[in-house]
Amino acid sequence: MAARFSLKAAAFALLLTAAACGKLEPAAHDAPASAVWPTPDPASLADGSRKQDVLYGEALIRRTYSIVGPDVANTAMRYAGNNLACGSCHLDGGRRRYGLSLIGVAGAYPRDMARENAEQSLAQRVNGCFERSMNGRALPENSREMSAIIAYIQFLSEAAPADMEGRGAPAAALMERAADPARGALIYRANCAACHGANGQGQRNAEGRGYSYPPLWGPDSFNTGAGMHRIITAANFIRANMPYGATHESPQLTAEQAFDVAAYINIQDRPERDHLDRDYPDRTRKPVDAPFPPYADDFTREQHTFGPWGPITAAREAQ
Repeated sequence: MAARFSLKAAAFALLLTAAACGKLEPAAHDAPASAVWPTPDPASLADGSRKQDVLYGEALIRRTYSIVGPDVANTAMRYAGNNLACGSCHLDGGRRRYGLSLIGVAGAYPRDMARENAEQSLAQRVNGCFERSMNGRALPENSREMSAIIAYIQFLSEAAPADMEGRGAPAAALMERAADPARGALIYRANCAACHGANGQGQRNAEGRGYSYPPLWGPDSFNTGAGMHRIITAANFIRANMPYGATHESPQLTAEQAFDVAAYINIQDRPERDHLDRDYPDRTRKPVDAPFPPYADDFTREQHTFGPWGPITAAREAQ
């Protein structure tokens, strides 16, 4: 993938062994959740089939790799193509405020999605993550596993606060300059390598499967079609949650540092998703930071990838 961004390569060629930012989950090391944000516990449910479904759904979110991962004994159950967990992005099993929480998600679907330019069900959205963030294949929508994941999301969503402030990562103000992977490499080395490793490959769990700190690139990470492969999306998440111990209220990185380290992460090699040109069939709905063509404007792929994104946004608003 770095070859696709050859215009940037010379600027940070000597820095590529340093590697990219902050912790994306481990349940065993989750920081305390906000006192004003609900943290529903499936163990509070009355015994019965619903509790069993919700607990299984929670296990699938927190330990995806051990149930439907690429190395499970039952080959028919190998739906995830990497050893990440859904909780690698949806922190604390989807309960963390500003950590891509799953609380309230059940009520957001069906939803008109720009990537497909069509209405998508919650099950379809889950499978989008399996095919992209998990670099795998879709779960059958009538499977026990899909039913359990949806049951868990529905359970979490019952606790959704009225204003729902806190589900997604807050948007940082866009920079007037392009994100700089060379600067990002230095930020990564100082703030992120201790957990994710100098080579970005993460730290395995003691039992072998899964990660206490997930890889941010390489063959066992998300693919080029994942939302985290867009710099703005990744930077907003990093700013609100990384490195370990940071929160939206008490960030450890500036917005510019988050953009730069996200750029460094996303120029690294990772699995390629085929047919990205089919995403966003209505090009006017394509995110300004989508790192792949075609586009509905004349801005370069490099500017769409690294910014500055302000001019792209302004041109769209002027139409």
